[in-house]
This record gives sequence, C-alpha cells and structure tokens, in this order.
Amino acid sequence: PLLVQTYLIYYGLAQFDFVRESFLWDPILSKAWWCALIVFSLNTSAYTAEFLRGAIENTPHGEIEAARACGMSRFTLMWRIILPSTFRRALPAYSNEVIFMLHSSVVLSTITLQDILGVGRWLNGRYYLAYEGFITAMVFYMVLVFAISRGFRFWEKHWLGHLRPREVTTV
Repeated sequence: PLLVQTYLIYYGLAQFDFVRESFLWDPILSKAWWCALIVFSLNTSAYTAEFLRGAIENTPHGEIEAARACGMSRFTLMWRIILPSTFRRALPAYSNEVIFMLHSSVVLSTITLQDILGVGRWLNGRYYLAYEGFITAMVFYMVLVFAISRGFRFWEKHWLGHLRPREVTTV
C-alpha cells in the first residue's frame, strides 16, 4: 500500500546510519517532498509497467506476423507497430492511475506535507468552520478530476477514435 511505502521511505530509511551519512541524505532523503516524489514515482511506475506489459501482450499476432513478412527489423516492428498500439490501449488505464494518484495525495499529510484536504482541515481549525474547508477541498478535487478526465477523454478520442463503432443509417 502507498501509506506503507511512504512510511518506509520517509521514516524507515532514516533508521540506517549509512543512509543518513550518504550524500543523498541532506539534499533529498531528509525532505518530505522528495520522499513523496520517490514514493509516488515508484508506485506509479510499477502499475504503469504492468498495464503497458498487458497492452504489449494484447497486440494482435496478425499485425506482428504481417510486419515480419514485410521484412521489418525487430526495432522497427517495436517502434512502428507495437508501441503506438500499446500506448493507445494503455491510455484508459493510465488515466485511471493518474486520478488514483491524485486521490492518494491525501496520504502525504502523514509525512507533514500539505495537500488539498490538509488545507481544508486547516481552514476548519483556523476559522472554526465545520464544513466549509471540506466542501472547498471537495470542489477542488472535483475540478481537478474533471479536468484530468476531460484531457484524457480528448486524447482517447484523438488516438482511439477509429476504434469506436460507427452508427449505421438506413434509408
């Protein structure tokens, strides 16, 4: 889970002397922001690698055989046939991953970083408001998720438009 990974990187690495004495400690590993970036990068890259692998394996064998029959090299086959279709197939899963990571940013408040919900809690405590801070955070999350999903929907229509079923009109 993301929370465990966050604790392991931010709090766990500090337990080892060789990490605290390394050249990476002061500029990177002692800062919460850099640890959060490392954790989110590792977590997202693991999921991204998995659905890219699935999209590569989902490439129709007929396309690969046709490219080999045309005399394409392995590099050209990968670059011109497999990777473009892989990115098209993986785009919906990647959009879900981006939205999931936005929602998971709440975990960062456990290592002293402010996120949108943390600012909402601060507003509630500072001005003694019961709901306004959380409603503001909810609106921010909704706007961000809406913008991200619209952006990915545009990319999906641009790259996957030819895969949509077409309407048949009868006369």
